[in-house]
Amino acid sequence: MGDSGGTDAASQAATARREWERFIQRCLVQRLDFDEFAEYAPLLHARHPLGHGPVADLVLRPTSWNRYTLDPRMPHYIQTLLDLGLLDTPAILAALYRYSTCHVLLAAHREQGGGGGEAHGGGGGGGGGDNKPMAETGVGKNDVAHCWLSSFSSEEVIFYRLTKAVAQGLAIRNSKDALDVSAIMARWMTLFTAASAAFQADDERVIMGGARSKASQQKRDDMDNSRAAFVMLLLSVCENPVLLQALGKPFAKGARKALSQSLASFIPSIMQNASQIAARLELFRTETLAGFEPIDKKKEAANAEMDELLDETLGLQNLSIPDLHVDRSRAGLYIYLNAALIGRPLIDDAAFYNYLHNRYQGDIQLTAIDLILASFDVLANAIFKNEGQKTANLIRSYLINKVPLILASFASQEPMYPFNSELCITNALSRVDTNTFPTLTSLFENNLSSNPFTESVRSDFVTACCLHGLVPETSIDKLIGDYTYQTLPAGGRYNKDKLVQECLADPLQERIQKLVTELENMDGNVGACCQALTEMLGKLCSNKETMSLKTLCSKLVGKPLNLDVLLLFDKPTTILSPLCELLDNWGYDDDQGEYQPVYEEFGSVLLLLLAFVYRYNLTASDLGIRSSDSFVAKLLANGQLSRPLDELNDQEQNQLDGWIHGLFDTDGGGLADDLLSSCPPQDLYLLIPTLFHNIVLAFSTGHLTEETLKTGIEYLVEPFLGPSLVTGIMYLSNCLWTDRAEENKATVKILQLIVRPSQKMSPESSDMLNTVKNIVAKPLENGLRTYQRQNPRSQDVEPLLQVLRGNVDLSRRTGAAGDKELEQWISSGSGGLTSSIRTTFQNLTMWSLNPGVMPTAYAHRQVLVGLKLMGARRLLQAILEELKQLTETGNGSIAYDVAIALVCAPDVSSNANDALAPTPPQRRLSLREALKWEAEEWKKTQKKDPAMAETVVRLYQNVEAQMAPAATMATLPHDADAAAAMANVLVDDAAAVNAAASQLGMDDPMVLDAGAAGLSLDLSGGGGDLNLGGSGVDSAGGLDLTGSDDMFSSLGPLDGWDSMDLT
Repeated sequence: MGDSGGTDAASQAATARREWERFIQRCLVQRLDFDEFAEYAPLLHARHPLGHGPVADLVLRPTSWNRYTLDPRMPHYIQTLLDLGLLDTPAILAALYRYSTCHVLLAAHREQGGGGGEAHGGGGGGGGGDNKPMAETGVGKNDVAHCWLSSFSSEEVIFYRLTKAVAQGLAIRNSKDALDVSAIMARWMTLFTAASAAFQADDERVIMGGARSKASQQKRDDMDNSRAAFVMLLLSVCENPVLLQALGKPFAKGARKALSQSLASFIPSIMQNASQIAARLELFRTETLAGFEPIDKKKEAANAEMDELLDETLGLQNLSIPDLHVDRSRAGLYIYLNAALIGRPLIDDAAFYNYLHNRYQGDIQLTAIDLILASFDVLANAIFKNEGQKTANLIRSYLINKVPLILASFASQEPMYPFNSELCITNALSRVDTNTFPTLTSLFENNLSSNPFTESVRSDFVTACCLHGLVPETSIDKLIGDYTYQTLPAGGRYNKDKLVQECLADPLQERIQKLVTELENMDGNVGACCQALTEMLGKLCSNKETMSLKTLCSKLVGKPLNLDVLLLFDKPTTILSPLCELLDNWGYDDDQGEYQPVYEEFGSVLLLLLAFVYRYNLTASDLGIRSSDSFVAKLLANGQLSRPLDELNDQEQNQLDGWIHGLFDTDGGGLADDLLSSCPPQDLYLLIPTLFHNIVLAFSTGHLTEETLKTGIEYLVEPFLGPSLVTGIMYLSNCLWTDRAEENKATVKILQLIVRPSQKMSPESSDMLNTVKNIVAKPLENGLRTYQRQNPRSQDVEPLLQVLRGNVDLSRRTGAAGDKELEQWISSGSGGLTSSIRTTFQNLTMWSLNPGVMPTAYAHRQVLVGLKLMGARRLLQAILEELKQLTETGNGSIAYDVAIALVCAPDVSSNANDALAPTPPQRRLSLREALKWEAEEWKKTQKKDPAMAETVVRLYQNVEAQMAPAATMATLPHDADAAAAMANVLVDDAAAVNAAASQLGMDDPMVLDAGAAGLSLDLSGGGGDLNLGGSGVDSAGGLDLTGSDDMFSSLGPLDGWDSMDLT
């Protein structure tokens, strides 16, 4: 009888499982609506009841037809089952764990000989914990056939949903739930720890010279995202009152032990990226969990002894290390300037003056000489490394147009003794290689090849210095060492305020267009031109003179190299904030007659903004945007993403329908004013990716003929719609990374019609299309090459790449390394990237010890790559090891200066962070922050390696002294005239200079003894902003993405989470 009852129960369970499996399969096939699913599921459960565990297993396990990733509807179904009580949190987490892709990655790692350890331990626990052996979970060491190939995105979604449920008190209702959840969370922590270790080993293999595939990097990024969501769930679980009450019971000893052990191994894996969250979890482990354990007197005594030992530990400030004099090497400022000019120019006047003041301790003479020499070194390095026109033009403009202004500001500071600018320039130029920067005579006498970036640099620089009153005109030939055929600019030294007045008084806008042309000049006047143009942009925006603004924006955006020059003299916020405000508040007039001109004017302004954003990889924070409702913020965040039609509201659907018919319905009358009036430009630009998505679908499925498509594209390349092609092409470029064959063919055809138009275009349309190609060339090239690798026989891609060849170099300036450069560094010797960086460090030190006329080759991109691939702590370790080794060989005084420069160098890839932003952008750990952490742990290091502890602390102290902010930063003179006034006095009174020099005992005026001269670069009272008459300090902000309905609000402040780098 009992046997018969057991057989019936087993039969009923099998039937119930079969019916549920069939139900779920049909729901997915028919894409059953969630409301209907909520109605049918209870009916099925009433007829065929099934436990939480089997239901969770059915909805979360791979199937015979789908092993890749969970169906996107399934998380919604799971949420519905959870709300209905047909599933619970422990069952979901257990099934999700059982089929996680982490098991696949660990198995692959073990097969490669990586070991990987066990991911299934540490999950034991009492109190109902699910501590099954591996075989029972369906995941054995060598059997991952039943696991998902890519479950991380689904895990991320489900973890966040469960986090919200825990916060609302719906996920953990009683002690049994609490203990079951704690047990499976412990197993998840162990799994993520093992997966992170596997990727860590892969990183070491890459650093040692291996290669990482894009697929591997994508898996790592996906796992990091899943782990980030899990961390939020873990934090909410650990602070849940029901769970805390349950863990305090005597029978929960096993669960406490499992949690404690798993947390101990898991917390270090998130310590670097989310220190505050890690601290809260560590506090939970060491205090909350430990507080639940019975008091152990022996352990208590041991802890007291440890506390006493820690109390006796010396603080960092009390550590005494032997003095080591750090010399100012030639490489120090050379490294800083390379870093500041490798991507978006980061010559921030206040920060740069503070850096120079701390480095040279007020010695203006030496500061000026080293600044000139380092600037020539940076240009020579760019030329010998064949950086090309895009880099040489920027550095040359910096040398000729920016450096003389800095020197003129030195003269205006009224130092204790006269600042002999001519003496400094003469001294610096005498050490500049005449073969690299020849005079006109040596160019002909030595039959040197002509190079437009080097042949006239000396004379251009000295002439610019003369323009700013640093040297008299009669001394130009003597300083150059040759006759010069150059003359000072006919208009003399420009003043920014006068230029602005000239532009405002010119109704034909000829003066403002001439100023844009003059940005290419190398005469010392470009700084005033840049700030005059910046002020004119602001005035035209505030006055809403959109026709004049269109002309100026179109002129500026046509030459990307001019944007680099603008950023030498102004911050992005100063230039772009007025444009953002205008675009956000743009609207039609009440009596608007024509709408196409409005689109043209709006598009021209937006195109200039996008040119800046994409060229330099700027964020909303860089632009000073603080509101999440900003049109520009929305465009930057989602401007490349298509939205499903069911996510569009009625107005957006009508607008999209109108544009599709206007572009492609030949019988519909085209783009009439009714359409343009009903759809403001902001609405159109936010719909562009969705519009292009529907164009691709229509063309790939035959609903849109090629001739009709061509007609619509002809509209899109017209000036009033041309700027929309930026986000449109970016969307199409992203589509090419997918493996949808038919859609990709349609995408390539659309790109052919845009990039290689067959119709005759007006000059304005042609110029705008070329500007668009400059902006999108790099991502479009990457997308096309990806498609080409997937379809090697395709003949459609190469012609497009040929068209883009001239635009690619102008597309980006972000400091990113090229493929060939990266391959060269990674494959360097047996140590890979680490060895390559140490060699660079060594070369910089050796060059500074024996400085020849030519600088050693250096690309700061190598350090940025090291930060990205190795992380700040590993990169710092490589620098420290090389520094320690060079110090032991007697070269420490120079090696320390090189190391200080590497740590203090500006980082263009993370410079967007702004402390004033309400939501600071996430960024990776910097070298300076990593050094601070190492220094704070000097006691641990000292026990293992006393010499390394000394190296760390000494470097840290020097770095902090170098980066210490000045007490006050006064504003520098507002224009070049005032900045050069003191220089004029000094140049005209040469007798006074010579007399002062003789009184100081300077027998040879070329020998500068800073100690004797006592010259002061006291920029704590005079450093500031070289704005040539422009406005004062500007500010940058961030997106305010806070909302009232925040699922994480119960977790308290998570500053560590905000700065977590999950890339």
